[in-house]
Amino acid sequence: MKTGSTRRRRHSLISWGCLTLIILPMIALVGLYFFIPYAAAKSVGPASDRLNGLQRFQYSAMMLWYDGLVTRPVNSSAAEVPFTIVEGEGAAAVADRLERTGIIRSAEALTAYLVYAGLDTGMQAGEFQLSPALAPIQIAQKLQDATPTQVKFIILPGWRLEEIAAAMPTAGLDITPTQFMQAAENPSASFDFLPAGASAEGFLLPGEYTLPRAIQADQFVSLLMNNAALALTAEMRSGFTRQNLSVYEAVTLASIVQREAIKPEEQPSIASVFLNRLAADMRLETDPTIQYALGYDPGSKSWWKVPLSADDLAVNSAYNTYQNPGLPPGPISNPSVSALQAVAYPAQTPYYYFRARCDGSRLHNFSETFDQHLQNGCP
Repeated sequence: MKTGSTRRRRHSLISWGCLTLIILPMIALVGLYFFIPYAAAKSVGPASDRLNGLQRFQYSAMMLWYDGLVTRPVNSSAAEVPFTIVEGEGAAAVADRLERTGIIRSAEALTAYLVYAGLDTGMQAGEFQLSPALAPIQIAQKLQDATPTQVKFIILPGWRLEEIAAAMPTAGLDITPTQFMQAAENPSASFDFLPAGASAEGFLLPGEYTLPRAIQADQFVSLLMNNAALALTAEMRSGFTRQNLSVYEAVTLASIVQREAIKPEEQPSIASVFLNRLAADMRLETDPTIQYALGYDPGSKSWWKVPLSADDLAVNSAYNTYQNPGLPPGPISNPSVSALQAVAYPAQTPYYYFRARCDGSRLHNFSETFDQHLQNGCP
């Protein structure tokens, strides 16, 4: 006959057994709760702070499950291919296209990693160069930076070298202003129209250019000068010859026309004034050449000082066309094709003078005599 104490001992053992069966799985679950995120962090890096505890465990487990699908590339010897993310495209859609183009193996694995690492909301729209030789976790990082491999660079008509240089820091090109100026002042490319020792001033054709971000300064200058050479067609050169100008002289005059003519439609008429003056052995007396000689003006924070003083007009410079006859030594800006055409095919006029109208139209009144020129002054 069993005693009460024996029954109590058996009941106690059963209770402890049941408790152990409950506690041990709980300990195991708690251990997994901490171990799985630790193991995932060791494998693919830390989880995002945006995940709560349950999400961290869930996505950490997914990282361990996917493992090689996020840490190993598709093809370690593959080349880069272009890939575009459009504005508003979500992580899952991007990952799906990456899988379909063969850049990754699993869209689900990459999407899970993007959420795990907190990179799903940081992807940028833009152009990318991606490769199946990259692990998906590396691709995920690259998708955060839409820095293009090519950038647009704009040269405005009438800019001088220093103004182009000043645009370099914000252009996205790997060229410093100093590097550009050195390349432009001593161009490596040779052209039949460029005198020995001349800078590239006047021959950096204005326009919008799509350029490799890593282009070198001398390559950049040579590219622009090649475009200028193409713009100087045989027909245009014949036009310069008819005006008794060499190509270099014509570009020099076009650079002045560019600075004087605010409206392109006036360029042929302004060119005719200067050509008439040259033919009559009159000084050009044009303000932009003075501005070029003066250089940067701290007061107006511009390379083209306005207004000019009487002292400015007396500056001692070969570019002072109020004092020196004929053309200045070289171009003062980089003219547009329309300014070049205006010199090659000028309007046929009897004018020797022009001055700005007083109506704010930014157009000019032209005159044949100096008395008429004075009468065109603003009251």
